[in-house]
This record gives sequence, structure tokens and C-alpha cells, in this order.
Amino acid sequence: MFLRRNKEGQTFNKWYLILLLIFIAIGVGLKLYGLRWPTAKVVFGDKQIEVLVADTARHRYAGLGNRSDPGEYDGMLFVFPSVGSHGIVMRDMQFSIDIVWLNDGKVVDIAPNVPTEPGIAEKDLMVYWPRVPAALVLELPAGYAMENDLKIGDQVEVLD
Repeated sequence: MFLRRNKEGQTFNKWYLILLLIFIAIGVGLKLYGLRWPTAKVVFGDKQIEVLVADTARHRYAGLGNRSDPGEYDGMLFVFPSVGSHGIVMRDMQFSIDIVWLNDGKVVDIAPNVPTEPGIAEKDLMVYWPRVPAALVLELPAGYAMENDLKIGDQVEVLD
């Protein structure tokens, strides 16, 4: 029989209910944690900006897509597990951006004013590649790099 009785005749079904609620709470907590976007501060020259951080495969895939702008943040920082030639596409993007590749605390490449590609199939999206390997990619609103004199070789610091 599914329900057992102890010496006093009480059933143990309350323990099954408690365990079920604990598992549900853990599942909901993990789901909510996965939806949370971490943030960081990025410092270059005399500028400090706050960005969303895409440090999971799911967050890197979503990026700034399906947003009309970066919102209350200045952009997004993509953190990759290793240094490499990390290509960026404008998947579901609704605004143009500057793509800035970073490695070892320096700007190593910039793709300025990258346009959106509305209506383009995933397989046909233009891939923007850095000229040298990088570990981080910073996406900023189009024109930001030029307006703030950000250039290849500039020192950049990421603060948690």
C-alpha cells in the first residue's frame, strides 16, 4: 500500500507532500536563477559603464536580441570559456551595435555600426569575426566606440 501508518495510525503522506514541495521549490529556484542576467562594470579610460553579462551558452545565444535597446544598461559583455575567434551575429537584433573584442585587458578589434538584419534567416546572417582571438566581446550601441574614442589597443578592465 502507498500510505503507511505509524504506531499512532497517522499516515506518512505529509512527508511525500513536503518532499514534493521541496523539489518544486528547487526547480523553480533553478529556473529563476537561469533567467537572471548577471551584470558587471567595464572601465576604459575615464569611462565606467554597466553591462549585462552573457556567461552561459543560453545567454550568449540570446544576447541583446529581441530588445529595442540595452535598457538601463550600457551594453552586454559576452564571456567565452576560452580565447578564440568568436563570431557574432545580429540574431533578432532591433538596433545597430558596435562589437568590441577584448583579450588580456585590451581592445583587440572593433566592428563599428553593425546593422540589424531583419527578416534574414538564421543560416544567412552575416557573421562578424575578430581579426585576432579574444576571450570577451562587448556589444555597445552603434557609434559608442567612436563617440568615446575607444580604439584597438586601449586598456579595458572588467569589474564584477
